[in-house]
Amino acid sequence: MAHAPGKYTDFEDLREQAVALRRGGYSLRQIRDELKIFNNDILNQLVKGEPPPEWTKRPRAKDDLRERARELRLQGWTYDQIEAELGCSRSSVSLWVRDLPRPEPKYTPEQQRALMQEGLARRRAAEREKREETKVAALQEIRELRDRELFMAGVALYWAEGSKSKPYDRRERAIFVNSDPGVIQTYLAWLDLLGVDRERLNFRVLIHESADVEGARRYWADIADVDASVFAKPTLKRHNPKTVRKNTGDDYHGCLVVGVARSAHLYNRIEGWWGGIVAQAQARLG
Repeated sequence: MAHAPGKYTDFEDLREQAVALRRGGYSLRQIRDELKIFNNDILNQLVKGEPPPEWTKRPRAKDDLRERARELRLQGWTYDQIEAELGCSRSSVSLWVRDLPRPEPKYTPEQQRALMQEGLARRRAAEREKREETKVAALQEIRELRDRELFMAGVALYWAEGSKSKPYDRRERAIFVNSDPGVIQTYLAWLDLLGVDRERLNFRVLIHESADVEGARRYWADIADVDASVFAKPTLKRHNPKTVRKNTGDDYHGCLVVGVARSAHLYNRIEGWWGGIVAQAQARLG
């Protein structure tokens, strides 16, 4: 007995996409090309029970369908495949082809599983390629980053990720925390643009206690282009064995905390700059 496609990894996800395309008027060939599934057995299972779009149907439907059903049966197609291909009921297919010999299974369950995995691999490779093409095209749109562009980006970046004073708790300190090295480097470049002396900066790692704390310190020192010896004592998060964390392994380095000494004036400027951006955005909205 053939292995049930529903047991394949990601089969239900593929079926949802295939059914949506079928209902959107796609032919089997179009669905095959869109989802990168080139095995007819699997393709027919994906759209089983979904009738073909009207534009693919020919005149004299009953006669044509009967002849086509017999052709497919002689080619070794199963009832399920013919039903999915032609959008007919099981009883009609059975009536039309019951005098024809029963086909031998084309693939073992193992072969079907391998074909499904091969199709999924091709689909994922195509998706990765498309994502990379989009990223490269977007990267080329940036070109040269001018000072004003970096200034505006830095203000927005700080207001999104930096610490902020509350009306009931005016601390007025510029403190920035992030786990993305690109974000940290952009923030440091912004501080350089503002003329903030690097001697005023202080660094600290915020990380789970079960991680490689010293390795994280060295990692962030390299990102920030400073000596690891200038880092303050790390802030460790308690490890809870009951919590399933995904931020583990060699790629986990915690967060870097970047503080600016004597930063009240800087903080108030940032708050004012952000207020100006918001006011201009509101004016554009009318």
